[in-house]
Amino acid sequence: MVKAVIWDFGGVLTTSPFEAFNRYEAERGLPLDLIRTINATNPDTNAWALFERNEVSLDEFDRLFDLEAHQRGYHLPGKDVVALLSGDLRPKMVEALRRISERLVTGCITNNVRHGAGAGMARTEEKAAAVQQVMGLFKVVIESSKVGVRKPSPEIYRMACEALEIEPNEAVYLDDLGINLKPARALGMRTIKVIDPDVALQELQDIVGFPLS
Repeated sequence: MVKAVIWDFGGVLTTSPFEAFNRYEAERGLPLDLIRTINATNPDTNAWALFERNEVSLDEFDRLFDLEAHQRGYHLPGKDVVALLSGDLRPKMVEALRRISERLVTGCITNNVRHGAGAGMARTEEKAAAVQQVMGLFKVVIESSKVGVRKPSPEIYRMACEALEIEPNEAVYLDDLGINLKPARALGMRTIKVIDPDVALQELQDIVGFPLS
């Protein structure tokens, strides 16, 4: 029986930062997916991992990320990447969250950094206000930059379940990255990979058993 729906934030409730990464790369003549490639190299100890666990400052991340890019022959300041993180809210996803919050418990597990406003790392007051409204629909929000643990560590999923007072097999988890879904599934959660939001919402609706739009 499903008692809870747990959501990733960026790339699920908002547009994917990967889209912004690719636009940035195209505008500057950089290889496609360079940023993602750097982030995926030494994923537990690289600049990105350290920053999401709040183990380095923004200035330190800026320098460390650029050093990692330099090792591949490119100049790419970390602060440029941070500026690309805040996506736009997806209205259909937000509506589904609102409806689910009225019947089930809801949680959010997000890998984020202590920059911008709130868990969504918004960069304008208007966006920050909109994100804050969405965050109010969650019973629990687990932020990597606050707890010092990041996905895909199984610990962060256990934290969410304990805070929501559920067992993992009572939850559905949505994320846009397969690497983050694997540990949730191993713990017993039902998982949905968000590539096409409409497809993901239909899958979620089939699981919870009531209309999401």
